[in-house]
Amino acid sequence: MELTPQLLVAAYCQGAFPMARGRDSDEIDWFSPDPRGTLPLDRFRCPRSVTKVVRQGRFDIRTDTAFEQVMRCCAAPRRYEQETWINEALVAAYTHLHEAGLAHSVEAWRGGLLVGGLYGVGIGAAFFGESMFHLPGVGNDSSKVCLVALVEHLKRRGYELCDVQFNNPLLERFGAVEVDRADYMRRLEHAVRRDVTWADAPQKTSPA
Repeated sequence: MELTPQLLVAAYCQGAFPMARGRDSDEIDWFSPDPRGTLPLDRFRCPRSVTKVVRQGRFDIRTDTAFEQVMRCCAAPRRYEQETWINEALVAAYTHLHEAGLAHSVEAWRGGLLVGGLYGVGIGAAFFGESMFHLPGVGNDSSKVCLVALVEHLKRRGYELCDVQFNNPLLERFGAVEVDRADYMRRLEHAVRRDVTWADAPQKTSPA
């Protein structure tokens, strides 16, 4: 099955998303977790340590200037995780979705170098976070700053649902919670029907 932008949009609207079985695998599995990880925008909290980094202005925050590069950095081996669920088919599919205006990246730059970022899909008033990364050392905390920038932007634009798929301790620090699938699907159905656009994100961020 070819991963077209149309297929991806239809899947997200039904609560499903794809993951490859490995970097070099052609096998794609579809997931619709129950419970589902979400980041309530009205209850988002920025840890004090991250607020300090945001105020320092250590990173130049941009959006949609290096989408494919962000994806490939998210797919790169990490010290604690050598394998990835992002293969070439997913990179190509989401890059096409980005070109269609439905997939977006938030990026942290320092000294002309991409040191952190995240990417996801926006449909209506729903944003589906996919993955994030940072370069150890020079990019420490950069992905967290990008998350703060993302949430601020989603609030400004009127988004109402931020899906994070699977919850984890890092996201819980920012207020992420799990909801059962029935509740998630009700929220999703309402959100994707709303007419909300991504537009241009601001270049500077401040703590939420």
